Amino acid sequence: MDLSDLKVFEAVSRLGSMRRAASELHTVPSNVASRIRVLEEEWGICLFQRHARGVTPTPAGRRVLPYVARLTKLAVDARSARDDGTPNGDLVVGSLETTAALRLAPLLVRFTKAYPEVRIAITTGTTARLLNDVIECRLDGAFVAGPVDHPHLDQQAFFREELVLITAPSIRTLRELTAIESLKTSVFQPGCSYRQRLEATLAEMGIAITEPQEFGSLDAIISCVSAGLGVTLMPRGVVASSVQGGRLAAHKLPPSRAMVETVFVRRKDAYVSSAMTALFDLIRSQTD
Repeated sequence: MDLSDLKVFEAVSRLGSMRRAASELHTVPSNVASRIRVLEEEWGICLFQRHARGVTPTPAGRRVLPYVARLTKLAVDARSARDDGTPNGDLVVGSLETTAALRLAPLLVRFTKAYPEVRIAITTGTTARLLNDVIECRLDGAFVAGPVDHPHLDQQAFFREELVLITAPSIRTLRELTAIESLKTSVFQPGCSYRQRLEATLAEMGIAITEPQEFGSLDAIISCVSAGLGVTLMPRGVVASSVQGGRLAAHKLPPSRAMVETVFVRRKDAYVSSAMTALFDLIRSQTD
C-alpha cells in the first residue's frame, strides 16, 4: 500500500468520479482506475460500485475511508514534526464565510507577508460541513460557531460576534415581520449554525416561515435581503457598511440570541505545526 494510492481513493470517494479525481490529481482516468484496482486486490474488497453517473463507495469502502484520511494525515503530521520552529509548509484551514470575510481576510494579508514559506489555503462552508472535514482529517482545523462538543475535537475561542436580524430597509421594527404573510429567509445550506439560530429566533417570535431560500455566497444573501426577498441573521460587522449605506436594516436581538463565539477546532490527536502556532499568535495579537 502506497500513500499516493490512498490519496487517489480519497479523491474518488469525495468526487464520485474517477474522471474528476484524475483531473484534480493531474493524471489520467486509466491511472486512477488502475490504482483503485491495486487497492482492491491488496485489501481483498470491492471499494466502489460503478454506475452511469460515476462511482459510489461500497459499504466496505465507506468503512475504510475514515482510516484512509487518518493515515494520510498522520503521514503529513510526521513530516511536519520535523520542522525547526520556523513556520513553513501547508496549512489548510476551514472557516465560516462570514468569519473569512470579516475577520480572516485582513489577517491573512499580514500572515502571508510575515511567513512567505507557509502555503495557507482557506476553504469556507457551514459549521456542520467544516466539523466533519476536520474530524475526517481533510482540514487541519476550522473556525466555526461555538460551542462545539465532540470527543475527538479541541476548541479554542478567538472571536465574539453580535448577530443581528437583517431585513430590507423598509422594515423598521421586528414587530412588522409578524404582519408579513409567507415570510422567507435567505440562508446558507442546512448545517449552517446561523440559519438554525435564525429559525429558532423567528419561532420564538411566533413567525412562521416558508421554504428557506438557500444561497451559496454571502453576497447573494445580502443582495436578496436588500431587495426585500427575505430576512437573514448575520454578524453586525459583516453588514455594517450596507446598513450605513441604507441598503439593509439591522435589528438588535436579545443577548441570549445575539452573542456567539467563533472557535477554532482541531483534532485532539493532530500535530500543532509551527505554521498553525504562528497563525494563532497573529490572531491573538490583533484581537487583543
